[in-house]
Amino acid sequence: MTAIIEVKGLTKRFGGLTAVNDVSFSVNEGEILSVIGPNGAGKSTLFKLISSFLHTSGGEVRLRGERIENLAPHTVARKGVVRTFQETTIFRSMTVRENIIVAHHLRSKASLLGFFLGSSLAKSDEASFAVSADAIVDFLGMNDISGELASNLPQGHLRALGMAIGLATNPTVLLLDEPFAGMNHDETMRMVTQVRRLRDEKKITVLLVEHDMPAVMKISDRIVVINFGEKIAEGTPKEIQKNEKVIEAYLGSEDAAIGM
Repeated sequence: MTAIIEVKGLTKRFGGLTAVNDVSFSVNEGEILSVIGPNGAGKSTLFKLISSFLHTSGGEVRLRGERIENLAPHTVARKGVVRTFQETTIFRSMTVRENIIVAHHLRSKASLLGFFLGSSLAKSDEASFAVSADAIVDFLGMNDISGELASNLPQGHLRALGMAIGLATNPTVLLLDEPFAGMNHDETMRMVTQVRRLRDEKKITVLLVEHDMPAVMKISDRIVVINFGEKIAEGTPKEIQKNEKVIEAYLGSEDAAIGM
């Protein structure tokens, strides 16, 4: 398989604290790879380094061979590596559809001044963004809530909106930060299905951080395990479930903690 993302020796220090220490792995094109680990293991910091929301202390991140670490986050996003957030970043006073339309502006052809003056190019952008937003709403099955204010949405729909906002940027690789957090079982299974559809139908490679181990074991092609900022294991869900280092990291022999 062809690696679309390559992480090589990635390191991040905050003063005397090493949050991520010499982590290396690759993400193959068209796969769903999950990063797991106990609380405080460095998973979210790793995501921020890959998406360039944090500058590295060492190491490389490559997208199809091109180094992208330490570039401006919007530059990395325009190249196709897009991150969603644990704290869903939305405009709560806007509707679902309006939030998705706004997210399209990352790929606008018109300038900010053009949008302000209502240029023909800006109007063309807005029209195409509206069509694309409607397609995303339909793809994610959000038609019934497209006119709802984001402030009125329950947790499951907020997570779906976060994914829709990510889709609006036309990603090649989508980084999902705890996409199943706060959901009940049925909501989680629906989101698992949606993430798989992103990969299977939209051909988007997915890299996710998640604490819901049953969901991770169900959805992942491969899993990378981080503990105290270091990679301690990598493999298929079955391999990870049997890995003694992983079992120990998740509170000794608490098999249920890793979905066994």
